[in-house]
Amino acid sequence: MTLYSGLESIKNYHSKRNLLLVLFLILQFNQLFAQDKPKKSNRLGRELGLVQPKDSLAKEKLPKVTDYLIISHVNDTTYVDTTLSIKKEYKFNYLRKDNFGLMPFSNMGQSYNSLTYNFQNTSLMPSFGAQAKHFFYMEVEDINYYRVPTPFTELFFKTAFEQGQQTDAFFTVNTSPQYNFSIAYKGLRSLGKYQHILTSSGNFRFTSNYKSKNSRYNAKGHMVTQDLLNQENGGLRDDNVVYFETGDPEFLDRSIFEVNFENAESLLKAKRFHLDHTYHIIRKRDSLSKNKLSVGHIISFEDKYYQYDQSSANSFFGDAFKNSKLKDRATLESFYNQFQLNYSNNIIGDLQFNVSNSNYNYGYDKLVVLNGNTITNRLKGDIFSTGGKYHKQYKGFELKGELGINVSGDFDGNFLKGTATFKLNEDIVASASLNHSSKAPNFNALLYQSDYVSYNWQNNFNNIETQQLAFNLKYKNLANITVDLNTINDYVYFKMDETSQQVKPFQNNATITYLRAKFENEIRVGKFALNNTVLYQNMQDNNNVLNVPQLTTRNTLYFSSHVFKKAMYLQTGVTLNYFTKYYMNAYNPLLAEFYVQTDREFGNFPRLDFFLNAKIRQTRVYLKAEHFNSSLTGYNYYSAPNNPYRDFTVRFGLVWNFFL
Repeated sequence: MTLYSGLESIKNYHSKRNLLLVLFLILQFNQLFAQDKPKKSNRLGRELGLVQPKDSLAKEKLPKVTDYLIISHVNDTTYVDTTLSIKKEYKFNYLRKDNFGLMPFSNMGQSYNSLTYNFQNTSLMPSFGAQAKHFFYMEVEDINYYRVPTPFTELFFKTAFEQGQQTDAFFTVNTSPQYNFSIAYKGLRSLGKYQHILTSSGNFRFTSNYKSKNSRYNAKGHMVTQDLLNQENGGLRDDNVVYFETGDPEFLDRSIFEVNFENAESLLKAKRFHLDHTYHIIRKRDSLSKNKLSVGHIISFEDKYYQYDQSSANSFFGDAFKNSKLKDRATLESFYNQFQLNYSNNIIGDLQFNVSNSNYNYGYDKLVVLNGNTITNRLKGDIFSTGGKYHKQYKGFELKGELGINVSGDFDGNFLKGTATFKLNEDIVASASLNHSSKAPNFNALLYQSDYVSYNWQNNFNNIETQQLAFNLKYKNLANITVDLNTINDYVYFKMDETSQQVKPFQNNATITYLRAKFENEIRVGKFALNNTVLYQNMQDNNNVLNVPQLTTRNTLYFSSHVFKKAMYLQTGVTLNYFTKYYMNAYNPLLAEFYVQTDREFGNFPRLDFFLNAKIRQTRVYLKAEHFNSSLTGYNYYSAPNNPYRDFTVRFGLVWNFFL
């Protein structure tokens, strides 16, 4: 076997990136500086309709919290929420969203093991891979846009494990009624309790939101840069696992444990420029207008890479081409354009027709010849696709539909999604949805190169085919029931190869049937409440390639009340997290992927957290004793095989809002 270099030019991608960057910056500067300067400090509030002019009889009105708008990438609008609730407690974590169904690793920003899967899909292109790192990656769908009457700031802080902390600082302002921008940075550094698992990450984002005075032209854009660094240790050595599980007092200092290696780190780094703008040709002026016509355009450029570095080869991953300075680096450059034609009619509803082009370049800067077979270095090309959307709302009934299909290029793909929602009354809402998807497996399953011999492959897998039928019934806060039935064909997964004893991708040749039923409710008695989330899962999989616990539950008993003459709002309680035993996926740090193992079941351990949260004016303070039962219920808690979960620890944090 031999290894040689073969650098390949990608100048066309750099020119596209530079062009998009120039267009993006021109848009920002034009919108930022082409606004009329306000003559008075309260002009913005007056033009937004939030501030009335002063006179001898009227006083200036201050904007409400509900006037600070948050706009999603699909134009769903909410407002800033400064309340303290149990949902805020569930979201006070590194992801800043409810992580039910995810099992965190011992250190923040390390990864999560999935206890459940959602196979609903509306994507036509393969994903990058390194999925264990993408829990913390901000996609286009994760970026919001804003419209505020006055400058708004949010500061987030939370203590980490050993040295470091997590912060998330956000600021947004409308420089005029037409233009808003926001700037934010989310950073984390945490040393961790075990050897060589330091986490260091940063997510910078800048957003821009513009609407012309006549409301004909709208533009939303963002720029995001992300770097997610982890030291990797391969988990506890097999001969050290017994010391953890027996609770050996000498090993309660977790830094004493021997790990598989201490000379590796992984890095996911990316930048993205995204612009979504629309021009209304025929504009709906009032409730009597019957027609509306607009054209839209989405342009997005993303450049990302995943890199694994190791100072010297380790037998943990088998034989290597070289003994020192091992470096695996996979890159992906993608350039996306979509053109839309939107038509609305009071009778027909909302219709969209779109055509898209995806230009992709994934791979490596070398060729590999292994056992006489040459493994190529790049997958690149153009995909042209077409699709449409439909939306109609009539009284209590709402119908949504979306479809897409690749019409040319090396990757076939299609999807169809339909949702029907019926509002029975003010308290009860029912919905049903159907989703079909056919998509190529992730790029790293199709092509991978490494300095480790067994981690080089080029596969020609079939598309993964999924069908999902889902139902939801929501009755106020008393019950929220979701049931979905999934069938998966040609599922691609990672598993240990029996010959090489190393991890590689495989394709399942049988149909998997996957049922999920989720029940959520809250029972209140006076100032006490019991919040419950219970997930039941049933898997019909003869090959055991997709494993989940049958039962996962989270139950929180808590107390809420105003104290100190309503100067403070207090919430305190206990949360139980639990899942039944199952063949939990193992983690491979070289690939940054989880893989199937059927050697040992993990689970059946309770995790109890005590929390004390308080709100003082616009500040929310969080104090939590995590996993306080760790020394009482046995040392059998794992995030993945050979990767123990966290011991008992006390952590503190806050969220502070400023309305200027």
